[in-house]
Amino acid sequence: MFNIENFDIKLNTEFIGRNFIYVEEIDSTNTYLLAKENGHNINGTVILAEKQTQGKGRKGRSWYSAPDVNLLFSILLTKDKSLFNNANLINFAASLAVSISVENLYQLKTDLKWPNDVLVNGKKISGILIEAVSQSGKIERLVLGIGINVNQNSFQGSFNYLPTSLKNELGKTVDREKLLADILNNLELLLEKLKKDKSVLIEEWKQRCRMLGNRITITDNETEKSGIFYDIDENGFLLLQTKDEIEKIHFGDVSLY
Repeated sequence: MFNIENFDIKLNTEFIGRNFIYVEEIDSTNTYLLAKENGHNINGTVILAEKQTQGKGRKGRSWYSAPDVNLLFSILLTKDKSLFNNANLINFAASLAVSISVENLYQLKTDLKWPNDVLVNGKKISGILIEAVSQSGKIERLVLGIGINVNQNSFQGSFNYLPTSLKNELGKTVDREKLLADILNNLELLLEKLKKDKSVLIEEWKQRCRMLGNRITITDNETEKSGIFYDIDENGFLLLQTKDEIEKIHFGDVSLY
């Protein structure tokens, strides 16, 4: 059982997580916060669920997680135009926040995989999904969903990248309250950094991306492209160097060639 008091003591933010919702079960934390009719409009609202019946990953994939052992949460952002102008890079801030917390708290080396995964020892511990509601071409509310494998022992199914958990990598159970508070503390600082100078955030992200400079394959539905992971541009898109040119990649699953 998640201890909200222990979490609250460790939270050191101005707005993220100050309105905190805890639920045992929900269809999807992202779907819940995206829906205006649910009445949650406070910027920085966080909802944490022990179980999702319709958890979502990128490209409509399912995100399955064992109940009561992991972190499945979403954060609502409602009123920050400067952040919404860099919505793509909120992904980077989120994966960096997870990476920094995991490295600082548990001394586990992380690797960031474009655009939104966190790996430990080449296996996936965290995925991120951003969804937004727009009106007249402008984002009204944006929800940042984060799933982290914390204390799950085993995983069933087929995966692009083998999953792991912090418990499996450390050999001991992890304090979820401490981890969540630390991630939210880091995320708030990184979002401020994104607003002030996004190039600094991008450079920090690139330092944790081991695929950069390597030969990779990008798969998008039936399309497959290979080349050198040349760089990340100012909007967070991947620059792929092929024989003929440098191509900007907006979507796709990246793997080492």
